[in-house]
Amino acid sequence: MKATLAVKFPLLVILSLATVWMAGCASTPPVDWNSRVGHYTYDQAATDLGQPDRQARLSDGKLVAKWFAEPQTGPALNTGMSYYGSTGFTSGQNMNPGWSNRYLQLTFGTNGVLADWSKNY
Repeated sequence: MKATLAVKFPLLVILSLATVWMAGCASTPPVDWNSRVGHYTYDQAATDLGQPDRQARLSDGKLVAKWFAEPQTGPALNTGMSYYGSTGFTSGQNMNPGWSNRYLQLTFGTNGVLADWSKNY
């Protein structure tokens, strides 16, 4: 029995979608920060990671910058004030305790080049 075009086309579409889905699931390898020490600059980090969430200049001139992996989520407290009329207005207060404790910390020397790094995730 020969497969007709009506049978082949849906199978081809399903196979193509499965291939695209599997390719989308592939993850990128983690960054080897040790190999970047000594030549990776603050400008490159800002381009790759965006502006740091926190940064400080140390007394010796080094710059310590922190990028948080994800904002910490917490429970929300509903204050009870609500109006479900035409505007759909509601009010609540987020009880988010602050930043996540998952971060990448990069320390740049006075020349703006990566001198040290650490992460906790």
